Amino acid sequence: MTRYLLAGGGTAGHVNPLLAVADRLRRDDPAAEILVLGTKEGLESRLVPARGYELATIPKLPFPRRPNAAALRFPGEYRRTTDAVRRIIRDRGIEVVVGFGGYASAPAYSAARKAGIPSVLHEANARPGLANRLGARATRFVGVAFEGTRLPHATFVGMPLRVEIEELDRDAVRAEALEFFGLSDGRPTLLVTGGSLGARRINRTISDRAEELTAAGYQVLHIQGGKGELTDPGVEHYRLLDYCDRMDLALAITDFAVARAGAATVCEFAALGIPAVYVPFPIGNGEQRFNAAGVVEAGGGILVDDASFLPFWVDEELIPVLTDADRVVTMSERAASVGVRDGSDRMVSLIRSALPKP
Repeated sequence: MTRYLLAGGGTAGHVNPLLAVADRLRRDDPAAEILVLGTKEGLESRLVPARGYELATIPKLPFPRRPNAAALRFPGEYRRTTDAVRRIIRDRGIEVVVGFGGYASAPAYSAARKAGIPSVLHEANARPGLANRLGARATRFVGVAFEGTRLPHATFVGMPLRVEIEELDRDAVRAEALEFFGLSDGRPTLLVTGGSLGARRINRTISDRAEELTAAGYQVLHIQGGKGELTDPGVEHYRLLDYCDRMDLALAITDFAVARAGAATVCEFAALGIPAVYVPFPIGNGEQRFNAAGVVEAGGGILVDDASFLPFWVDEELIPVLTDADRVVTMSERAASVGVRDGSDRMVSLIRSALPKP
């Protein structure tokens, strides 16, 4: 029996791969003990217990970005938090720490080093976050979701996917999915999503061109997310949802997509061979543009700036692609060529290689 401490959280981009790996560890070894380290503020506080895992919490400690009072307090707070994690490692007999980025990961890496146990990390974004950039300096066991991610000792493992995506048989559930969303079997489906937070530019542009897109022969499944600012225009073959808790069914019927370029979105589309227009989030450190770079280079996606994703772009660029059936098929094949469905297995294999040999 092995005892694991899985650290990470804050956003779905950290929590979902963590849970995918936890599920695979538990499936392969039901006797394994899995403890998750996170914060009370992150999504992990809800998702981890709901999945049946024990969650230990530590304070949320953002790395200081400027010299101020918080920066002066940070070293002492970080040391105390690291010591608390080290006590958890000692008291629970933890044998390996596996980090997925986010606020909980950095203290976990430091505690593992002080406790003399191995650490393993997974970086979901093509441009690594600070916690994993620091953590990668102290371990040879570094898994990355994208080829070319700049971290020491990086091993390409792909993205650990939710089992309902990893094992999705699109043909087998197509009829169920069409009925679930009230869509037609006689039209290809364009999926539009900005993620749970929504994407105002994507939402407004697609809503403005609902009639043109459906006139081109598509049906549109538009998941707007965010605050639900759009109202349904009442266009035939256009389906507007505020949220979707069955993305597996949505992906089962998707022939083409328009979406942000979050790491999980890019990896799920590629794994399922779904071609897409990627509209990277325009704020932050630019990681979404890097996330989409590989599939775009392979010919399985198209990258467009948020500021350029306007109604005339849909008319002049998107609709001509959608109506070129051969191009859509080719893009699907090229997306699948860089997709990975067994990221969980690859990551678990990397974790096992870090464990001391019996």
